[in-house]
Amino acid sequence: MNLFIFVAAVIIIICLSAGKLSFRYGIPTLLAFIVLGMLFGSDGIIKIGFDDYPFAEQICSTALIFIMFYGGFGTNIRKAKPVAVKAVLLSSFGVILTAAFTGLFCCFVLDIPLLESFLIGAVIGSTDAASVFAILRSKKLNLKYNTASLLEVESGSNDPFAYMMTIILLSLMKGEFSIGQMLLMILAQIAVGALVGVLTAFLALFVLKRVRLTADGSDSLFVFSVALLSYSGAALLGGNGYLSTYITGILLGNKPIRNKKTMVGFFDGLNGLMQIAIFFLLGLLSFPSQLPAIALTALAIALFLTFVARPLAVFTILTPFRCPIRQQLLISLAGLRGAASIVFAIVAQVSAAHLGNDIFHIVFFIVLFSISLQGTLIPFAAKKLGMTDENSDVMKTFSDYSEEIPVEFIKLQIHAGHPWANRKIKEVRLLPQTLIALLVRDGTHIVPKGNTVLLPDDIAVISAPSIGGEYLGSLTEMRITQDNEWLGKSLSEIDLGSDMLVIMIKRKNNIVIPEGKTVLREDDVLIINHSD
Repeated sequence: MNLFIFVAAVIIIICLSAGKLSFRYGIPTLLAFIVLGMLFGSDGIIKIGFDDYPFAEQICSTALIFIMFYGGFGTNIRKAKPVAVKAVLLSSFGVILTAAFTGLFCCFVLDIPLLESFLIGAVIGSTDAASVFAILRSKKLNLKYNTASLLEVESGSNDPFAYMMTIILLSLMKGEFSIGQMLLMILAQIAVGALVGVLTAFLALFVLKRVRLTADGSDSLFVFSVALLSYSGAALLGGNGYLSTYITGILLGNKPIRNKKTMVGFFDGLNGLMQIAIFFLLGLLSFPSQLPAIALTALAIALFLTFVARPLAVFTILTPFRCPIRQQLLISLAGLRGAASIVFAIVAQVSAAHLGNDIFHIVFFIVLFSISLQGTLIPFAAKKLGMTDENSDVMKTFSDYSEEIPVEFIKLQIHAGHPWANRKIKEVRLLPQTLIALLVRDGTHIVPKGNTVLLPDDIAVISAPSIGGEYLGSLTEMRITQDNEWLGKSLSEIDLGSDMLVIMIKRKNNIVIPEGKTVLREDDVLIINHSD
């Protein structure tokens, strides 16, 4: 057990280091994780023997839950609204068309049995959210016509449809479904999945709004549990768990929930860990020595998928919207295949359906081709097609985006003798770029207007631009001891010089914002700002 933990820790560190190097040299990060897995695998250098498909399927399917949830959590609904119809059509009918075109090619050109051909099409029908997000973010690829939002929503929401088709085709191959049962299953998958996702999100928002958890980070753990609850609840009721958790992520990510910034950091790290787990495990599960046997078949499918099936599906759906041809070409190229496709291939591999081809390694080859070729070409193609937009910021398409100069808040107590007491807000002279954003009165939150009167014992919350990472000078602490010459003096009586200022006093368990008349007491701790 100790050896297993040691090896797992070493692998994570190596993957993180590889991710850093791959980003620096322009190599897709997820490709680096797969290659590392292959090097550790049975045919690699380390030769860790691993061929447990059921175990890999359980781990990867669980990891995919959080990738799907975070994909929804990071989707900015406001930015996505203008392209929502096109994105949803691409993520549903686009996946079906891509799978159908690919299936027909596999059947009539490669002579693969009909249902197995369509199964291959279904498994590789969806695009990979993690790969698309990684390229858009790491390259800060700003695209015209709101294309980044369209790709984000499409790639984040099309895995459930590919999964649904995969399950249906596997059931048909095993002779478990009639046409009527299949239609009923499709309806249940979508309706139950969507309903559970919405209900779970609203229940979570209700709890987060009314229950304050004690420990720091508890809110993140609560939302972590919500993602699992959304998936498992839908799956137990016959719905699509991935669709459910994606919808829950969207609804939570676009609400001003408490400690959201902490959640973003938590799920960003968790999402990275899940990607490492999936791609490394898939590389470990593969046998590179078996790739030559399926290379020609897989390459033919990859080329057809990339340059025929995907573009046909995209142009069929987007042409009626009069989308520019160059936009449609870029969207076609951005259809990266990734973790979900290989996970669905494992699902097919462990099913009781009879398969005449090594679907896992075929899909594995296609994903390697897609990530290494398409992933590298997207930034280049965007520039050549004139699709880059220097006046926009792709990071704003994600709901976890924060401006470089965010707003910060300070709390001000209005006591009885305060100059603002019993005055209207519009009569109060504030510093430029500051605003009284909220009043707390007897435990009640009041959104203030110009005619709102400030009363004694009110707490005014004032907003102002943050200084971000700008220079603050140097902060030092100084304790007032019994023999200190400043003891008993007010700050106005003390000569601090022109380059020093007492900005805060820690007095026992209280924080005092000092004024000139503030008298220093024994054991006061002064926080002093001074220039170097």
